Amino acid sequence: MFKKLKNEFVCILYNTILKLKYHNIKKEDINIDISKYSDCSTNISFLISKIENKKPVDIAKTIVENIDRSSYNYIEKIISIGPYINCFSSKKYIDETIDNILLEKKNYGIILKHKTIVLEHTSANPNGPLHIGHIRNSIIGDTLCRILKRDGYNVETQYYVNDIGRQIAIVTWAYDNFNLNKTIKSDHAIADIYIKANKILKEKEEYLNDIDQLMIKVEYGDHEIEKKFNFVVNFALKGIKETLSLMNISHDKFIFESNFIRDGSAYSIVDQLKKNNKVDIINESISIDFSHYGLEKNMIIQRSNGTSLYITRDLAYHKWKSNNFDCVIDVLGSDHKLISSQLKIALKSLNIKIPKVVIFEFVSLPDGSMSTRNGKFISVDDLIKKVQEKAFLEIEKRKPNYTLKLKEEISKSVSIAAIRYDIIKVSPDKSTVFDWEYALNFDKKGGPYLIYAYARASNIISKAKEDFLSDNNNNFSEFLINTYEINLIKKLAQFTSIIEICSKNLKPSLLAIYSSELVDLFNQFYKNVPVINIENKKLKIQRLKLVEAFRLIFSIVLDTLGINPLKKM
Repeated sequence: MFKKLKNEFVCILYNTILKLKYHNIKKEDINIDISKYSDCSTNISFLISKIENKKPVDIAKTIVENIDRSSYNYIEKIISIGPYINCFSSKKYIDETIDNILLEKKNYGIILKHKTIVLEHTSANPNGPLHIGHIRNSIIGDTLCRILKRDGYNVETQYYVNDIGRQIAIVTWAYDNFNLNKTIKSDHAIADIYIKANKILKEKEEYLNDIDQLMIKVEYGDHEIEKKFNFVVNFALKGIKETLSLMNISHDKFIFESNFIRDGSAYSIVDQLKKNNKVDIINESISIDFSHYGLEKNMIIQRSNGTSLYITRDLAYHKWKSNNFDCVIDVLGSDHKLISSQLKIALKSLNIKIPKVVIFEFVSLPDGSMSTRNGKFISVDDLIKKVQEKAFLEIEKRKPNYTLKLKEEISKSVSIAAIRYDIIKVSPDKSTVFDWEYALNFDKKGGPYLIYAYARASNIISKAKEDFLSDNNNNFSEFLINTYEINLIKKLAQFTSIIEICSKNLKPSLLAIYSSELVDLFNQFYKNVPVINIENKKLKIQRLKLVEAFRLIFSIVLDTLGINPLKKM
């Protein structure tokens, strides 16, 4: 509904600007923002003032004075406050907001777009379990996918699997030289032999030639070596998929690097770059000179022994994605900034579609809060286990009468909500520290706080004895007139617009902020406005419908954040 309000506001402003003969102003120049002083506002007077050489305050006042008020539909009034033009919504806007939510339910606001998107995220090397450094990639990628789908796009998520690189050659060598413990989770078992192998290779460098030979053999199609590579990769991926599933994350496809060796496309990329005179050949290795683009470091795309590198196969992978999807999105850590820049330049020189890249800074844990075991990394499995244990203790303290099974179910959902929300609430370009003491605090604005609000709304609905949804009186603005009700309705109306902004700017953190603001308004409503225990039946029904509208929208918000809503906490 907020989009309808904005569109009406823009049309009215543009028609007035044409009437006043303010030249060189296009419709798309009129920027509308959510305002704390009104439903929405614009600063278009600043742009016009530069052209007309008049004060922005005078421009804003003149526009408002010349608006045709007969064209109002979702707008109640438009006023100027200094240089800003402010818009206030009408009763019809209030009525249709709740009515449309209750009518469309889970499909509220979705307009299907005929555009395909491929979104690559996580793509951690299968040489061990996901660790704390990977988790932000996975959560950002998965939440972005959910946002884009909610915005009507056809999205496919992909995990790009390094199944042929040096690290996998080391794992394969380790598999031949150490016993694989198949009694523990598969990705942890792979990590154990990988760590042992690296220790040996550091002490006895003569074994490094074995690694090089494995890489050559697998690239040139040695069947037996291929089988070993495939086994260790898929064994590790089995555990990685289990961890992702715990986090409510899945991928549509796992794309293997070796595909682009086997089909020859990686070598084709090298040939294309040669033909375009984009490469340097030094000691038989082939690299791209980026000095013309302000980058000092060259990018090697083929070794002197003729084998390809990760970046070579990545270029081929991006060409394939470009040919099969309208839009390509990569989620990468800040340590990939250089290679991302190199990749874009190389793709541009090949006339291949440039991906949209979401770069994120890393997430860490407070010092001393979790110890590593024997110098190993902190796995996501360890993190989930630790947070779940803390969540269980909190549930046990708050709800001692709940059954053990219910406590465990709630603590699982609460722990995942705590992790996902605490990470996604921070803009990707800022580093963050995951502090479970804060994340699991039910009274702070974290994942448990969100779930608790949904449970509150569900409890109100479950207590309602009458079938309030069968009531056909949808003149909500006749009954819902206090500040707490109106603020909540207007925030609900912003939902589709927030999704659109998150989708357009690839900013999932904005949805987390919106969810927190929405819950705050619902809690204010909950504390100050009685719903069940009131005598006026008509008012009771309208307030119940408002609670149900909140519950519907908030269940969508939680789902889009990858959080499981709970009806009971």
